[in-house]
Amino acid sequence: MSDNRETEGAAGLAGGAIQVKDTRTGAEAEIPIEHGAIRAAALLGIRSGPEDEGIVSYDPAFKNTANCISRITYIDGDRGILRYRGYPIEELAGNTSYLDIAWLLIHGELPTSAESAAWAAEVGAELGVPDPLPRILDGFNPDGHPMAMFIALLAGLGALHPESKQVTDPATRAAHVRRLIAAAPTLAAMTYRRGKGLDPVAPRADLSFPANFLNMVFGGEGSGYEVHPALEQAMDVLFVLHADHEQNCSTSAMRGVGSSHADPYSSAAAASAALYGPLHGGANEAVLRMLDEIGTRRNVPAFMDEVRSGKRRLMGFGHRVYKSYDPRARIIKKTAYEVFEVTGKNPKIDIALALEQAALEEDYFIQRRLYPNVDFYSGIIYEAMGFPVGLFPVLFAVPRMSGWAVQWNEMLEDREQKIARPKQLYLGQPKRPVPTA
Repeated sequence: MSDNRETEGAAGLAGGAIQVKDTRTGAEAEIPIEHGAIRAAALLGIRSGPEDEGIVSYDPAFKNTANCISRITYIDGDRGILRYRGYPIEELAGNTSYLDIAWLLIHGELPTSAESAAWAAEVGAELGVPDPLPRILDGFNPDGHPMAMFIALLAGLGALHPESKQVTDPATRAAHVRRLIAAAPTLAAMTYRRGKGLDPVAPRADLSFPANFLNMVFGGEGSGYEVHPALEQAMDVLFVLHADHEQNCSTSAMRGVGSSHADPYSSAAAASAALYGPLHGGANEAVLRMLDEIGTRRNVPAFMDEVRSGKRRLMGFGHRVYKSYDPRARIIKKTAYEVFEVTGKNPKIDIALALEQAALEEDYFIQRRLYPNVDFYSGIIYEAMGFPVGLFPVLFAVPRMSGWAVQWNEMLEDREQKIARPKQLYLGQPKRPVPTA
């Protein structure tokens, strides 16, 4: 992909059109190219006769269909590029806090020092959640999945803020975008502590956003827990890497549900439900299971033989978008060793490195463009930090809340957007009479 497709201005200048000839009728049509795309509605004018409803594009799983114009996140999967509002992820991670990234996603620019401090204070003031909300957790067994609890808490939060349904009001949207970002770590921590039979821990004004999350998970009165600065920094980096990722399954769910003008909490609950699936937010759990099954580094060659023969899948490699090395994976791999300096080395890292080396050197994997993605190393870090596997999708949802909320807001501001309603190709029975007795 050439650089001129990264900006709408340069791509727009290219202009042009495609010529379409309908071999059924011999009729020709010219469809304008805008920013490297054609408008699917233009195909409706191509008809074979008066009874024809027009051509539709058939694209299972939306592999080559743009459902929106967005100015938030740019990805070039062939070149391994990820940028938030134009800033490369490699320059942001470790140098910019997650809350500053959230500000960037919302406002389009990084905050000044004064804006950063004020924003952190505003979010910090809303980390707490209303008192009735924790009672929802009493209805769940302690061994219930944390993500199911998280989804329920999000929906419950919407019931406590009925004014959030005023989605056409920009000020109301801004208030609840902030509240969603602030509530996410608190709700996540509550699900962890429910599983441990522990009471929730209140946020503290003297802690940063990632430090508050860690303390709300592992701290509390009498715990003796203190947030280590290296783990606080690692958590912040992980949050930055997961803040947004363009039109993935969960973001599409956020936009799709939000297009009906549902309140943002219901939309976020739907996005979280999409993230719950093992093909999305549960992928790093699958990586850990694979590493456990391999057991030791010396078993890697035999495992790779089974992958080549089609008997096993190499989890954490390959990506729907990235056809080269996921830029987030490089950053998270470095972060892993910084975490191990505090927690001790997770032995799974040696197996992971052996798998990566084999995949990057063998033609079988190179030809298939199978490179490590962000999920390959994130689970190893989470496990080293003490998080249970069941909490992994929730850990994903906490930072992604900023991306979801901003994508939702962008969708509502886009005058071209309507309630989501995909077309279908009906291949069922034609009209037929109901049989009589």
